[in-house]
Amino acid sequence: MYDAMFQVQKPVVCGITSLGYDHMEILGYTLGEIAGEKAGIIKRGIPAFTVQQPDEAMCVLEDEASSLNVDLQVVQPLDVNLLNGLKLGLEGEHQYVNAGLAIALSFTWLRRTGHLELANQEHAGSLPEQFIKGLTAATFQGRAQIVPDQYVDSENDGDLVFYLDGAHSPESMEICAKWFSGAVKGENQPDKVKPQVFDPSSAERVQLEILLFNCMSVRDPELLLPPLMKTCASQDVHFKKALFVPNVSVYHKVGTHNLTSSTVSEPNLSWQLTLQRAWDNSMQNDKGREAKQVDHVPEEKNDDSGKSGGSESSSVVFSSLPLAIKWLRDTVRQNQSVSLQVLVTGSLHLVGDVLKLTRK
Repeated sequence: MYDAMFQVQKPVVCGITSLGYDHMEILGYTLGEIAGEKAGIIKRGIPAFTVQQPDEAMCVLEDEASSLNVDLQVVQPLDVNLLNGLKLGLEGEHQYVNAGLAIALSFTWLRRTGHLELANQEHAGSLPEQFIKGLTAATFQGRAQIVPDQYVDSENDGDLVFYLDGAHSPESMEICAKWFSGAVKGENQPDKVKPQVFDPSSAERVQLEILLFNCMSVRDPELLLPPLMKTCASQDVHFKKALFVPNVSVYHKVGTHNLTSSTVSEPNLSWQLTLQRAWDNSMQNDKGREAKQVDHVPEEKNDDSGKSGGSESSSVVFSSLPLAIKWLRDTVRQNQSVSLQVLVTGSLHLVGDVLKLTRK
């Protein structure tokens, strides 16, 4: 067993969330293999819960639970009516699945640890006030998070808004695309980050969607980028340009001790160029896509250093994230009528780096 949860020997209650193709180099390359690793958390005599899973994964979980004489209970998504007119603090339909599992785990933990006053409300047809407060106030930085760039004056410049989601698996990429598409179209989007009016005549700025992407080299971009593009396109959201950058943060594979500098004078961009080719191939193969009629994104006029791709290209590789951010800021400063909506995804490291660079 390679999953870290296997090391928890005496849990109070066990829960397994939606399984997908993630960390495959460690957990396995089929849903059955991945489920087999995740099933290690199931312990004899301990209540266990999960959510609806693909058949291949569910069969493995059920077999493991049966071998330990554990009744694996499948939890349904949270009924929105139980929130008393409020909404979950975390965006996305999948969060109602997660919330349903969290509630089942919480009630079981309360009951098994002697907090019977709250535990006895499980079948009352309503949720404890504490549950509702937690579910509606929950936040998770870097997941379905909308951040206006604090270094851009939206009153005098164009508009620059970052949509952050650390999705890095095929399943989460599709969920991310649905969230982003709804957000840029004004669905469930806070008023403070909606594109602002350009002039007193109420003519709106030209809204352009941009992708800012990187992922670890152990991941297959052919499994990440096409679902992202196609899901957005199905919602009539089309990226005008994709930017590929290396991460700023340094991370190390478990078990390695070599320290590398995050400031490299000549960064190796071979992986970013691979991502760019995967994106361009997806663009070319998407024959049925109707091109969205928008003006081209103006390039920075006097400084083309650090990037590969021209103003008419659908993708650009930048040698660093700060250069990509600078290009985005220069674009909206030079074009007051432009509103750039930038989806940042593929890597939690990238999302964290963007957060650092966009907040004062």
